[in-house]
Amino acid sequence: MQCSTKIWKGRLLLGLIGENELVINKHRERINHGLEVLPTLKFGVPGGLGNKRWTSELILATYEQATTGKPPVAFEYKVGKSGGGFDRLDFKKTGNGPPDDEESFDLSIQLNRRPSGPKIDIPIPVYGAGMSFGSVSLNFMLARAIAAKRLNTFTCTGEGGYPPQLLDYKDHVITQVATGMFGVREDTIQAARIVEFKYAQGAKPGLGGHLLADKVTSEVASMRESVPFTGLYSPFPFHSVYSVEDHRKHVDWMRIVNPRCLVSVKVSTPVDVDMVAIGSYYANANIIHIDGGYGGTGAAPEIAKKNIAMPIEYAIPKVHQYLMAEGVRDEVTLMASGGIRTAYDVTKAIALGADGCVIGTAECVAVGCTHCGNCERGRGCQVGITTTDPELTQLIDPEWGAQRIMNLYNSWCQQWKTILKNLGLRSIRELRGRTDLLVYG
Repeated sequence: MQCSTKIWKGRLLLGLIGENELVINKHRERINHGLEVLPTLKFGVPGGLGNKRWTSELILATYEQATTGKPPVAFEYKVGKSGGGFDRLDFKKTGNGPPDDEESFDLSIQLNRRPSGPKIDIPIPVYGAGMSFGSVSLNFMLARAIAAKRLNTFTCTGEGGYPPQLLDYKDHVITQVATGMFGVREDTIQAARIVEFKYAQGAKPGLGGHLLADKVTSEVASMRESVPFTGLYSPFPFHSVYSVEDHRKHVDWMRIVNPRCLVSVKVSTPVDVDMVAIGSYYANANIIHIDGGYGGTGAAPEIAKKNIAMPIEYAIPKVHQYLMAEGVRDEVTLMASGGIRTAYDVTKAIALGADGCVIGTAECVAVGCTHCGNCERGRGCQVGITTTDPELTQLIDPEWGAQRIMNLYNSWCQQWKTILKNLGLRSIRELRGRTDLLVYG
């Protein structure tokens, strides 16, 4: 009798597991199908979708590009409706450029301009921003890593440690060291070709980071070496860094642990961001990554995003021109993030003085983000991106997500080449600092 009860309970459990899988598969198929159907406007524009910066058209245009790999026809895919910044900038009409031959346009950028260290070039002027395990799901991180490997660029772990599932893609994964030191280990630093220090984030400078307790599952806690279901807080500053000399010691520390790595320094955009940048140069960083105030997920407080950091379109020329005046601009790579939504935003940032851009939110939108703003909650993301729930995580198939991210960047590549052609340029590097090619309207 006892044996029969055990068999019955086992069959019941297997039945429940099978039923859960059916439900998950059903929802995954519905989401995938919806992302293909929504841009056709068969059901109109969903109510409440987007905001002034990420308009409903920009979101639907990103869905379409992630599906087809081509620029949209029916949507505005270049600018939003914020009324300022990149939405007011445009390129001058300069006539026809060189022949429309894909091989004649060079979209690559250098990530190490110093005489020492490994020379790393990436074939497109973008790589993925840091989004940590715990703030986003493992499946989404895997999708980004697979796409980065196939595109021969990079993605970043964020500050939540280095999940072992990413080690298969280690040549294309940047590992991040932030103020909380969550999951920072010698072996993962040694596995990375690029290590990024996160000194501040543009979406919440001066506030640090807060991962709410319901997102700190046992897996997340294990990776971050903390206690499950207990809120985690990253302090704003590194308390070991109060000068350029301290900053240099941090960079040297990374190079002792991994002599083969490049070092990136991520900072926000205060009014003296040019002073911060020159300090990072003298600290011997390879990449200066400036992060403006309009990036971040829905977990970042709106009051911080809109009122603290300088918008990235002001910060880029400020840093670029100062580094030029100091005679060191060609010795560092300047990457920009924080409100870069489209291929046109990337080229405008480069024309203002950046070498390339770091992309986060656009990759989220490619796999279904609707800007609902519930990113801080464990079960808040209905499409499986910013969740640690084991069932919602499965709504993203890593291969499917990787293909959508790749499709988005393939569409962007076509747009970058069109822009270069119209400007009479052959290389994206020739566009750097060419503010004379921009108009403000």
